[in-house]
Amino acid sequence: MIEPADRADNITRHLISFGRVLRRAGLAVGTRQNIDALRALSILGLRKRDDVYQALYSIFVTGHEQAALFDQAFHMFWRAPAQLSQTATFELPAFRSPQDEKAKQSRRVREAIAEEAGPAKRGRQVTREAAADVVLTYSATEVLRQKDFAAFSTEEEAQAKRLLAQMSWNLGDRKVRRLRTGRDGRTLDLRQTIRWSLRHQGELLKLARRSRTSRPRDLVVLCDISGSMERYSRMLLHFMHTVATIQTKRVETFVFGTRLTRITRSLKLRDVDDAVGLVAGKVNDWAGGTRIGESLREFNFDWARRVLRSSSVVLIISDGWDRGEIPLLEREIARLKRSCYRLIWLNPLLGYRDYEPLTRGIQVVLPHIDDFLPVHNLASIEQLGEVMAQL
Repeated sequence: MIEPADRADNITRHLISFGRVLRRAGLAVGTRQNIDALRALSILGLRKRDDVYQALYSIFVTGHEQAALFDQAFHMFWRAPAQLSQTATFELPAFRSPQDEKAKQSRRVREAIAEEAGPAKRGRQVTREAAADVVLTYSATEVLRQKDFAAFSTEEEAQAKRLLAQMSWNLGDRKVRRLRTGRDGRTLDLRQTIRWSLRHQGELLKLARRSRTSRPRDLVVLCDISGSMERYSRMLLHFMHTVATIQTKRVETFVFGTRLTRITRSLKLRDVDDAVGLVAGKVNDWAGGTRIGESLREFNFDWARRVLRSSSVVLIISDGWDRGEIPLLEREIARLKRSCYRLIWLNPLLGYRDYEPLTRGIQVVLPHIDDFLPVHNLASIEQLGEVMAQL
């Protein structure tokens, strides 16, 4: 007979294991969600399966696009949580095109469960789909470049962070009014010419000329950290840290949800994990609502005069879901556009093949932005680097 204490330990162990499966499958699951799930089950008990499903769904799922993934993971895992190696290969669907979204989700869930079961058992359970992947995959790094941030496992996320740290960034140059003395240029520098003639008397006169110099453009990054962006926010913070590390004096960084927070100083820490941890502790509205218009108004009135120049490039990273006033958003995005050289909007949802800009927030900002680009994987970040280098 199983003692109540042993039964509680089993439930805790299985629930933590289920959280790891969800995280490997692509959901943003951490210690906080696991603790909330344990509290919910201690209140509800395990008598009704539907109640357990709804409780865990309300805790682990933060967006409608995660619902199908959670549903598959729940029914596959809780069929027999103590026998994950058998669950990973039970009732496998037929091999289908990788374009099939349901097939992708099912595969991610099975891979997450197989990884939780252990490498020794997983090695003996190669399915037909996995075998096809082995044949078609020619580079693990190339696969990682094309993989959506939301689908990363813990190991893939660590590898992606290393690849981000290795990227080089050129923010593009801008011509400045200040002239530099040299032997090339259109303008004659009489003062320097006289100095050279006095220093080398009796020699041929050398004419000094002045030419315009160039400097890297300033960059301002505004990143959405609301609940709908939670799957991407941490990886994008690593991207912002990489850019800020390379161009320490030319980058200003902010995050926003329901309010705007400047994180420029936090990202100056050399260790990226310490920097991201400091940002997470500093921001009070992490994974909350979104008020893009109010956040842009706060930036335009409180920060633009201090950190923004007419030659600056502004990056806004957001999916466009806004709970604020749409006329305010339209007015503030237009004001921001007039204050900078180039306005680029990065949307992770552009990585989906069937995405259409149907939300009112996106529709009102599109006429005011210069570039509308995806930012859902490493390849899209490399594409952004190429666009900015050509400015």
